[in-house]
Parts: sequence; C-alpha cells; structure tokens
Amino acid sequence: MSLKRASAVAASAVLLGSLASGPAPAAVAAPAAATAACRIPVGSINAGGDLAQSTITATTPPTASHSTGQHMFTPGVARLSSTWSYTVLNPVGYTDAGYVVLNSSLYYAVYGQGTDGKPINALNRIGGGWDKFTSIEESFYWGKTFRGAFYGMRNDGVLFRWTDGFKKVSSYPGFSAVKTMTLISETATYDTFLANTKGGALYTIRIPATTPMKPVVKQVRSRTWQGFEHLVADKCGTQSTLLTGIDKDTGSAYLYAVSHANGTSTVIKGLGKVPGTYKDPVYYLKTAEGNAPLFGE
Repeated sequence: MSLKRASAVAASAVLLGSLASGPAPAAVAAPAAATAACRIPVGSINAGGDLAQSTITATTPPTASHSTGQHMFTPGVARLSSTWSYTVLNPVGYTDAGYVVLNSSLYYAVYGQGTDGKPINALNRIGGGWDKFTSIEESFYWGKTFRGAFYGMRNDGVLFRWTDGFKKVSSYPGFSAVKTMTLISETATYDTFLANTKGGALYTIRIPATTPMKPVVKQVRSRTWQGFEHLVADKCGTQSTLLTGIDKDTGSAYLYAVSHANGTSTVIKGLGKVPGTYKDPVYYLKTAEGNAPLFGE
C-alpha cells in the first residue's frame, strides 16, 4: 500500500459504523495569521464514533463553526488519528480518508461517494500493537519530487518512521517527555513536528529524510505549554503556521499564529480562546488533496 494514496478495502463491521450517503525565509517574520484571516479545519472523532469538524478562523478573538458528520466507528474504539485528506474524484464523487488507531490496531479509513454514485465506507487494517502509541501522523511532500512518510510516537519515547508503504522502518529514542505533537513542515528533504512536553516546553523536531534517522531538536519555548493534550497545525500564508492547542481537561481550545520556526526566535502570537467545547477523544487536521505542503520550519 502506498502512503497517502492507499486504497481502503474490506469494511470491518465491528469497528466501522453505518454511513449515510452522502529558499530559507526570515525566521522572525511576523506570523501570517496575525494579519490574514487564515482558517484551520480541526477534525475530531467524538465519543459516539462520529466524525466532527470545527472550522476556526484567525480573527481576534477567534471565531469557529462546528458540525457533526458521518457516524464512522463503534463508540469508544477510536484512540488516535492522522490528518484526513479530501479528494475529488473524476468525473464525480469524493473520498475523505485518514489513518486511525481503533483499540490496538492501525487502519486506513475512507468514506465518500464513488464515481458510480454508490457510498464508500471502508477500513483497511494495517497491523496491531498500536495501543502503545500516543501520536500518529502522515507526511506527504509533492513538488518536483514526491516523498511520503508515516510517523508514530510510542509511549516509551521512541519515534518511528515508516516509508515505502510501511516496508521500511527506522526509529530514534529519547522523546519520553513529549506529550503530543503536530506536523508543521513537509519538504523534499525533511519533515518537522512541533511538540509540547509534560513539563511545559515547546520544541521543533526536524526529521531529515536520510537514513539512519537523526532528528534535530530545537527549543521554541521553555514553559506554559503543558496543558494541551492535542496540538493541531495548518499552513497560514507561505511560511507560517496556525496552531490550535486543545486542553481536554477544561474543554477549551486556544489559537496561535506562529512564524516560520527558528528556535527561541520564533514569534508566537496568542489570538485567544476559541468558542466551543473541545472534549472529543481524538483531534486531527483536515486537508484536501492538492493543498500545498506545510512549511512552518
């Protein structure tokens, strides 16, 4: 199975619910979101197994619209999710798809409508043992070249990277302090995550595409970021990031405009508390095929 373009097959009746039809920039440049009303589509899976979305706009204070969509999974089984990508089919139809951890297994999930007008609703099981992971994500760079990778952070602090359709794997230890992370860069030569720690620090983790895997870690902030159980980031402008931090304990979300990351020189502007309640078990970014790769670091 090729990353990002996987074809989901064989629905699982136990886990799958019913579906209705249906070159280097200046590091301290001002965050684009501070001056432009960028939007970030934050997806979630609620306790009932429904897919939901909060579209957050980077006004000051932020505004948000909320919707609940397909019932996709058995209640209570969803633990983690990667970014979900929306694809328009030719001549008609669409798919919306992403990787999810259900109980202890990793799946590629897809729903939508086929070119024949029939509903699509399927899961493809990748493998087991994923109950030990705390974060998953997929990167995909397209330009003059194409490059994809799948990442997983295990609960002992080992960061894994799979390439070539999960055929090749490399790993690197030392991230036991990480609480959660979100992808902010996808380039031809590296991917970068923004991660908060249990002690409150905020770091970038740059992962060169070379093997063996040797991440480069830079501190962005030293404190106050420990409250977020979820971070969700999207591109804003050409080189900045719109970041949503979700505190599930209080059900609160906060929005930040982040400049092109460069360690402690990174500019972070708090835009305020996001309207709504955020207590779903799983949060992730929603994007669309053809959107430019992330370039926040």
